[in-house]
Amino acid sequence: MVTLDPYLRLLPEISRVPGQSMWMTYDAEADVMYINFKRPSLADDSELTDDDVIIRYQGDEVIGYTILHISDRRAS
Repeated sequence: MVTLDPYLRLLPEISRVPGQSMWMTYDAEADVMYINFKRPSLADDSELTDDDVIIRYQGDEVIGYTILHISDRRAS
């Protein structure tokens, strides 16, 4: 049986995403989660935060996040 609780806890945050849509992709080999708010997601700038999250921009608009080391971020 699949446990839905971890996914359901995300819903309040997902409802606050910029724009109206969101796409998430997990790359298991790289252990990276890609979250995009725009398609196509063509960034012209980015910044790496201290907690290994890359914020991707198109102009002044945040169009996505790249979250590194996902398996190290498991919720308790």
